[in-house]
Amino acid sequence: MTNVIKTIEDYSRLDPDTVINAVESKGYLSDARVLALNSYENRVYQVGIEDEQPIIAKFYRPGRWSDKQILEEHTFSNDLFERDIPAIPPLYLSIKNESSSPEKASLFTYKGYRFALYKRRGGRAPELTDMDQLYWLGKLMGRIHAIGKTGQFQHRPTLSIESFISRPSRYILEHDFMPSLFRESYEAIVKDILQHVKTNYQQFPPELIRLHGDCHPGNILWTDNGPHFVDFDDSRNGPAVQDLWMLLSGERNEQEMQLREILEGYEEFCDFNLTELNLIESLRSMRIIHYAGWLAKRWQDPAFPRAFPWFNSEQFWGEHILQLKEQLAALQEPPLQLYP
Repeated sequence: MTNVIKTIEDYSRLDPDTVINAVESKGYLSDARVLALNSYENRVYQVGIEDEQPIIAKFYRPGRWSDKQILEEHTFSNDLFERDIPAIPPLYLSIKNESSSPEKASLFTYKGYRFALYKRRGGRAPELTDMDQLYWLGKLMGRIHAIGKTGQFQHRPTLSIESFISRPSRYILEHDFMPSLFRESYEAIVKDILQHVKTNYQQFPPELIRLHGDCHPGNILWTDNGPHFVDFDDSRNGPAVQDLWMLLSGERNEQEMQLREILEGYEEFCDFNLTELNLIESLRSMRIIHYAGWLAKRWQDPAFPRAFPWFNSEQFWGEHILQLKEQLAALQEPPLQLYP
């Protein structure tokens, strides 16, 4: 694709008329109703369509993914969908080409904006205390990972210590995002966490498979007919347990009960390496550090100061460092036990 917008400054000029025109460029007739949905990394809109259900238009953040990386995400979610797994893939629409054979595409451009279209799907977050729902989620996750194990992403990234601890913490320090009184404490605690996580990965090296990558409850929509999985934007290579630990909540004994229920369903379709339970607190630490770095890196996007006004305050950084200290203690605890 050519003439793709690459800077957030140009991205900020994405207005409702442009959204409607982009959707109509793919053959739809909009009723001019546009609703911005709760998304910050990309821009996502519900667009009304004449005499049809609204559709979802997702405009990709400039400069984040290459075309090949986006198309790998699309292929993965579509492969799951075609195997009767309730993932929501993009719409594949016919496009013109020089040959007589039909061709379909899922990634489009309009005035430099890359976008994809999706069917609208509603639902609510799953109840993580409901054992029947956890068992159901475990079965579906086992099916997803059984397919994920058949290959690896060639263009999308790998969930790594470098990209989730070293790079984001370095960015925060180099760009002076925290008050100076917290800097020394932050550097020290991140250094200690980094050492623990590296040691953990050396002791329990994971098998890397294709993952959803960000399988928190907000990316699972539950309906009366069961769940479906949305937003594969963070899909990458990583350990299977990355897609499971975010479904656990509560005290240790509660998490162990939930884990048993999830894995009972999971192992009906896919074997799980129990040594990966040793990685849960490492992955949680990586996510906490990466999240702060993500906010820092996106701070020049006007949507972020509006949505996260507490970031960049003394209170936030004080609480963040306290959270990291608690996480360092958790790294030194025994892992969750499937059969305690």
